[in-house]
Amino acid sequence: MSQQLRVEIQREVASALAEDIGTGDLTAQLIPLAATATGRVVTRQDAVLCGAAWFDTVFQMLDPESSVVWHARDGDQIKAGQVLCDIFASARSLLTAERTALNFLQLLSGTATTTSRFVAAVAGTKARIVDTRKTLPGLRLAQKYAVCMGGGQNHRIGLYDGVLIKENHIIAAGGVKQALKRALEIAPSNAFIEIEVESLDELKEALAAGARMVLLDNMSIDEMREAVSVTAGRAQLEASGGVGLERVREIAETGVDRISVGGLTKDVRAIDLSLRHIEE
Repeated sequence: MSQQLRVEIQREVASALAEDIGTGDLTAQLIPLAATATGRVVTRQDAVLCGAAWFDTVFQMLDPESSVVWHARDGDQIKAGQVLCDIFASARSLLTAERTALNFLQLLSGTATTTSRFVAAVAGTKARIVDTRKTLPGLRLAQKYAVCMGGGQNHRIGLYDGVLIKENHIIAAGGVKQALKRALEIAPSNAFIEIEVESLDELKEALAAGARMVLLDNMSIDEMREAVSVTAGRAQLEASGGVGLERVREIAETGVDRISVGGLTKDVRAIDLSLRHIEE
């Protein structure tokens, strides 16, 4: 886990707790201050676990003396009924933290689980599943981490670490050749440069201009096969647009290198977890 992500976890958790607690948890004040409690998180469905660091951070921020003992790790396939972790904390902290902690764990496990289904669907092909910038505001690095835990790969993180030239960029720059030339002049050496095309003619124009990564936008299966043939390994090809689980295998079998799926992070459905309080 990168230092950038560690810092981001602290920010995200602090923001989520402030949103939920505000000036204080009124209901938790019903519990004696000195009382302690034990909790246990159980999954109600098969999934891929993700978000343990966020879960831990919630409890550490509220109760530095608390501890979480995990019985599974991020990236693990988990089964319905499985115990994921045990929590030992003050009773007030446990009650205050549980919803925020579960929100992170459920959401990120949902992203990882969805990603794993797409990855499994293209197994045996050369295609890799990648994410997009269609993430929940404020949770981009978290969701992109979850994509990796599900076996996918990250596209650019934001507008600062990669160049994706779309139709309006091409028009404003004066054409495909001009746009690519300018991109090479301004992009940092570690940033990729990709250009979007909507037809085989545009693909040929982009290849002639020296494109090394091309996004095939909303092309048919036949057009993608032809694009792979025309490109002949001169550039990486990424399929994009309306990619669902029901057709991702067919797309992968055209021979494209990458398939970007906005639904990994945009349409995520949280998995079903339960935090049970255990009598001591």
